[in-house]
Amino acid sequence: MNAISPKKIKDKAVDIVARTLYGEARGELVRGKEAIAAVIMNRARRGAERRGYWWGATPVDVSTKPYQFSCWNEGDPNRAKIEAVSQDNRTFQTCLRIARRALAGTLKDPTGGATHYHAKGVTPPWAKDRKPSAEIGNHKFYNNVE
Repeated sequence: MNAISPKKIKDKAVDIVARTLYGEARGELVRGKEAIAAVIMNRARRGAERRGYWWGATPVDVSTKPYQFSCWNEGDPNRAKIEAVSQDNRTFQTCLRIARRALAGTLKDPTGGATHYHAKGVTPPWAKDRKPSAEIGNHKFYNNVE
């Protein structure tokens, strides 16, 4: 059996994280996209520290965990968009650059260590009575959710 090369693994991670950013934050400014990337990396880091966690321990697992980043949910209108976006789309190119920085560990976290976020127009049950660690673009970020 042939092992998968580290480059292919990294390329897949860049692609998945970039598609997640495109699906969740394509209408946001760069800082908003960076904030979503930080959440992905914070979850992966926390999952790895715990030698696995329910949301995963890698950026790919974290991004594609069912019902965590809605753009990956079957039937979500953003799913078709993230699957169809091409490399020549300028917004997707920005998402790719941010994903590369996040995976290289050079992206600064503007969220204060957040592992959760939601759009400002909704308040999910888990966010009730919690203070956001950051508000960036159209999203509120939380670092105090398990």
